[in-house]
Amino acid sequence: MRPAARGRGVIYTEKERINSIFLENEREANRYSCRCLQVMALIAALAWLLNLLNIFIVPPLVMNIGMPACIFFFLLPTMLRSKMAMLGEWFQYLIMGCCILGITVLSIAIPKHTVLAWIAPVLLSCHYYSRRLTASALAASVICLNAAGIASLYVGEGDPNLMDAFHAEDAVITPEVFKEAVLFFLLPRSAILVGMAFVCMTVAKRTRSLLERQAADSSARQRIETELNVATQIQADMLPRIFPAFPEHREFDVYASMTPAKEVGGDFYDFFLVDNDHLAIVIADVSGKGVPAALFMVIAKTLIKNHAQNRESPGEVFRQTNEQLCEGNDAGLFVTAWMGVLEISTGKFTYVNAGHNPPLLRHIGGNYEWLRSKPDFVLAGMEEMCYRENVLTLAPGDTLYLYTDGVTEATNREQRLFGEDRLQSALNEQPDLPVYELLPKIKGCIDSFVGEAEQFDDITMLGLKYRGGSVEING
Repeated sequence: MRPAARGRGVIYTEKERINSIFLENEREANRYSCRCLQVMALIAALAWLLNLLNIFIVPPLVMNIGMPACIFFFLLPTMLRSKMAMLGEWFQYLIMGCCILGITVLSIAIPKHTVLAWIAPVLLSCHYYSRRLTASALAASVICLNAAGIASLYVGEGDPNLMDAFHAEDAVITPEVFKEAVLFFLLPRSAILVGMAFVCMTVAKRTRSLLERQAADSSARQRIETELNVATQIQADMLPRIFPAFPEHREFDVYASMTPAKEVGGDFYDFFLVDNDHLAIVIADVSGKGVPAALFMVIAKTLIKNHAQNRESPGEVFRQTNEQLCEGNDAGLFVTAWMGVLEISTGKFTYVNAGHNPPLLRHIGGNYEWLRSKPDFVLAGMEEMCYRENVLTLAPGDTLYLYTDGVTEATNREQRLFGEDRLQSALNEQPDLPVYELLPKIKGCIDSFVGEAEQFDDITMLGLKYRGGSVEING
C-alpha cells in the first residue's frame, strides 16, 4: 500500500487515513446519538407526568413499569459512554438497541403519540454511514413496531386508528379488529418505515462515497505537500548557506539569503572558488513559480557552475549555458542572471548581465550607487546569443549588493511596490554594516513595508565585501 501522508514521523496508508476519518465520525455520531436519546428520555418522563395528570388514559401499572424501563433504555448508552472505547464498534449497536427498545415501550403504552418516533433509529444509524448498521436497525425497528402495535391493543392507551372503526365502545379485540389493525395500519406503517430507511441509506451511501473521495483527495494533497517539503529541503541544501563561507579567506566577506514565495522557488544564488585566486558569484531568477521553475533552476545553476569551474570567462559561461538551456526548452522558461568573477589578489572584477536587475555598489566611505550596464538577453530565451563582459576594480572596503526582482517588486496592501528608491535608501541608512547584517536589515525593511500582504515572488539577496590583500596563487 502506498504511503499517503506523513505526520509526526508516522507514515499512513491511504486506507488507514480513510479509516481514521470514519472512526472519528463514529465517535462523533456516538456522542450525537447519546444526546438524542437523552432528549427522548425527557419526552418519556414528560409522558409519565402527563399520565399522572390523567391526560393519557393508560393503565397506571403500564406507565409505572414501562416508563422507568423506557427512560433506563434511553439513558443506558450515556451511562456506558465511558466504556465506549472498550466496546468499540459494538457501542453503536448498543445505542440502536436501546433506542429501539425504548421506543417499543413507548409505543406499547401510547401508540398514537409515537408513530414518528420509529424513524429515529434509522435516522441515527445513517450518521454512521454503515449500511449494515442501518439495515440491522431497520429490521429490528420493523419487528418491534409490529410487536408494539399488537401489544398496545391489549395493554396500552389504545390507538383510535386501530379500533374506532370497529369495536371502540367495548374495546374488544376481536379477530377482525386484529386482522384489520395488522393489514391496514401496522403493515402500511412498516412499509413507510422501510421506504424512509432506503432513502436514508441512499443518502448515507452517497455521503460515505463523498467522504471517501474527500479523504483520498486529502491524502493526495498531503502526499504532495510532503514531497514539496522534501523538495524545499533539497533546494535549500543546494544553495550555499554556511557562513562565514570561506573562513580561510580574509580578503572578502560573502553572504546570501533566499525566501521562496512558495514551497520551492525559481530564484537561486551561488558563490564558489574557481581557484585559489578567483571567486565567482551568481544570482538568478527563473521565470514562473513552483516546481517547474525549481527544476529549471537546478539545471541552470548546475550548468553555470560547471562551466565556471572549467575556468571559462563569465561571458563564455553564459553563452554555453544559454545554448544548453535552449535545447528542449518546450516549456518556454527563461532565466535572468548576473554573474561576476573576482580576482582576489587584485580586486579586478569581471561581470556579465543576462537581463537581470542591476546591482548596487558602494565604494568605501560613500553610498550605494547603481552599477548599471546594458543588459544582454536572458538565458534560454534565444540560441546563439553572446554576452558582453564588463570590468571594474574593487578597492578594499567596497561592497556589492545583488538581488532579484522579488525585492523591488514586493507589494503592500495598497498595491505599492517597494521599488528601487526605497531599496537604495534602505541600503544607505547604515552603509557601513557588514554584509551578514546588511541583508537581514533589508529583509526587515521589506517585511515592514509589505505588512500582512502575501508574498508573491521569491526574495533573494547576495552581498560581497572586498577587503583587499593578496594570496599565494597555486596553479
